[in-house]
Amino acid sequence: MPSTLLELCEFREEIRKSRFITLAGPISNPAEAMAFIERHSDLAATHNCWAWKLGGQYRSSDDGEPGGTAGRPILAAIEAQDCDQVVVLVIRWYGGIQLGTGGLARAYGGGANKCLQQAPKRLLVQRSEFACSCTFSELALVKLRLGEVDGLVLEEQFTANGVDLRIALGDSHLEVLQQQLADLSRGRILLERA
Repeated sequence: MPSTLLELCEFREEIRKSRFITLAGPISNPAEAMAFIERHSDLAATHNCWAWKLGGQYRSSDDGEPGGTAGRPILAAIEAQDCDQVVVLVIRWYGGIQLGTGGLARAYGGGANKCLQQAPKRLLVQRSEFACSCTFSELALVKLRLGEVDGLVLEEQFTANGVDLRIALGDSHLEVLQQQLADLSRGRILLERA
């Protein structure tokens, strides 16, 4: 099951006098990935190579290194570690010794791999969307029960009679939450698949 990172992670190494710093972090959209790359890139460095993966979307950049020697190996490391919703930036300061295309791919991919291996992670739970309605007085308890089963509130809409909720929930927790909400509201709160 894929996982994402809990926080920013860093790995440093020197390979044949070239200095490499690998930074990895969690993202939730492509704009966040590009902002991470822009924020952490060092313009004084020789190369700022990166890759990110977000579900079926992914991008990578060799930033001047020979084609396929930096961005693709970084992306391959993300996939090898079964990560998703992750961005990895590898910053290189050239040390004067050529690494060759194979050496570059090993350096960039290896640094990304080592950084992701040591990073604290959390599993990404596959969730489905549901809708339900509750009264104002039940809202806090509904949110509490939802939190207990690792569910998320995607949207709240306040109406004259209460609150309409759009939530995301793992299918394995559906029956438990449905029973708890029915008990809480005397059968009035029903989860409907969105």
